Amino acid sequence: MPTGVAIRDAREQLFDAAERVLLRDGPSALTSRAVTTEAGCAKGVLHRHFADFDAFLAELVLDRIGRLDNQATALRNSAGTGTVADNLARAVTDLFGSVAVAIVGLVTSRDDVRARLRQARPTGVPLLTEATAMIASYLTIERELGRIAADADIDTLAPTLIGTGHLLFADRKGTPPEAEAVHKVVTTAIAGLRPTGELA
Repeated sequence: MPTGVAIRDAREQLFDAAERVLLRDGPSALTSRAVTTEAGCAKGVLHRHFADFDAFLAELVLDRIGRLDNQATALRNSAGTGTVADNLARAVTDLFGSVAVAIVGLVTSRDDVRARLRQARPTGVPLLTEATAMIASYLTIERELGRIAADADIDTLAPTLIGTGHLLFADRKGTPPEAEAVHKVVTTAIAGLRPTGELA
């Protein structure tokens, strides 16, 4: 696209382009030129909207974290329906079957981006921290509903599920895990949380 031609929703177009590059080629391929070429716009468009490329990448991560809100709401709304194991397996698959694994790779591979994110998110690994909170919130509701044991250690279980889910999906070039594998991990993690054994 020639310089000077306005593009609609430039930030979102650039974020979507960066996500495509990230998923296709990995964090090391993310350059301002790769993003603007993918977006079909002049390189100057990115620099008109962001102070520099690291600022752009930090905003990309924060934008993708913001998208977890809808998933968190859907997961909380599923409490009391279906089975706990099915709800958790679906949540883990939806989370890591998306761009989440690539975003975590981006955060861990770029020191300057991580430093910028620390200003907005001072603790934890961005995205994984929010995902853990999403799982913990859901499990808290299920505990209140009596579908998991009153003494369930949610503060340990939520990060365990997120960490295990991340490992299952972490091979960016590989085939995603089968649904049965995800379900098995979840049912193993939550085994014993309900005296009636009706979690699966």
